[in-house]
Amino acid sequence: MTVLIVHWAVLLSAFLIFWFLTFFCLLSVGLGGVDPDTGAPLSPKLGLKAAIATAVAAVLWGVFYVMILMGVFDL
Repeated sequence: MTVLIVHWAVLLSAFLIFWFLTFFCLLSVGLGGVDPDTGAPLSPKLGLKAAIATAVAAVLWGVFYVMILMGVFDL
């Protein structure tokens, strides 16, 4: 039971790490115009970037999980 909990905790943690790394890499992409008063982007498109980060993180997580199943990483 404990091994199963640790297994899923590692998988969830890996997905969250992949998601945050991808999201932070996407934050500076496609900012467009900048408000001259505040310096903030006029249209940051955070929802789109979060969706793209989710898709990329899912692919990376899938590769990570397959590598675990193949025995590349020993959990």
